[in-house]
Amino acid sequence: MNKEKRIKSTNGYLMLIVLLLLFITILVGSIVSQSPIFLVLVPVVLLIMRGFFTVNPNSSKVMVLFGAYKGTVRDNGFFWTNPFYSRQKISLRARNFDSERVKVNDKIGNPILINVILVWKVEDTYKSAFDVDNYQEFVRVQTDAAVRKLAGSYPYDNFDDAQADVTLRSGMDEVNDALENEITERLSIAGIQVLEARIGYLAYAPEIASSMLKRQQAVAIVAARKKIVEGAVGMVEDALEKLTTDDIIDFDDDKKASMVSNLMVVLCGDKEAMPVINTGTLNA
Repeated sequence: MNKEKRIKSTNGYLMLIVLLLLFITILVGSIVSQSPIFLVLVPVVLLIMRGFFTVNPNSSKVMVLFGAYKGTVRDNGFFWTNPFYSRQKISLRARNFDSERVKVNDKIGNPILINVILVWKVEDTYKSAFDVDNYQEFVRVQTDAAVRKLAGSYPYDNFDDAQADVTLRSGMDEVNDALENEITERLSIAGIQVLEARIGYLAYAPEIASSMLKRQQAVAIVAARKKIVEGAVGMVEDALEKLTTDDIIDFDDDKKASMVSNLMVVLCGDKEAMPVINTGTLNA
């Protein structure tokens, strides 16, 4: 037996009626006969009482008889079973697990902080009860192990690995799918069903966070500057072409170079340009 076996138990209310009848028989017989012979049935009553149990919604009871697994009751209600059965309660409800933030190295060695949010529930009560020592602790340890393995499989970002198509920061859908598959494989031995697994927190470790923030800012500034220069070059080219086409002014090479320089300074500068009014000639 290496998987769950579902069993049915006797209706508890029916056995309760039997117990009451037996109790009445003992009481009436003892009074009428004036003999303690009926008191030998008291241990039977106590034994019957031990067989009653309840199963709440989304819960189960694992039945074991002298070390042998007999089955699992998943039906909800009031039942009676063999009083010699030992019964272990296992919840079938969905549970949340928010792991601790752990410091790990990503694929290229950068230290990062990461945690995972896991939604899980027990699917096979036999495996949860007997294949692992403590299935809740097993979920915690294996989830942390899966997170560490995942973090080492992808770079945090593609600053140092330009060839990386999937990163922890940008490829969340693919990374979460990989995380869910990894955790599902690890928890299957304990009869656990993974409903959802996703990264809940992701950041650089404190010792490099400041440097990485400056690096990201620098990359953003370079990208913005590149875009500004490309636009400025196009605007200058259009301006020179328009002035020449409309025969507004005739540029020689020196004047053209001077105008290009001035326009590029105005268009690419961080601050607003201060105009200088020339009251003389251009060569003055």
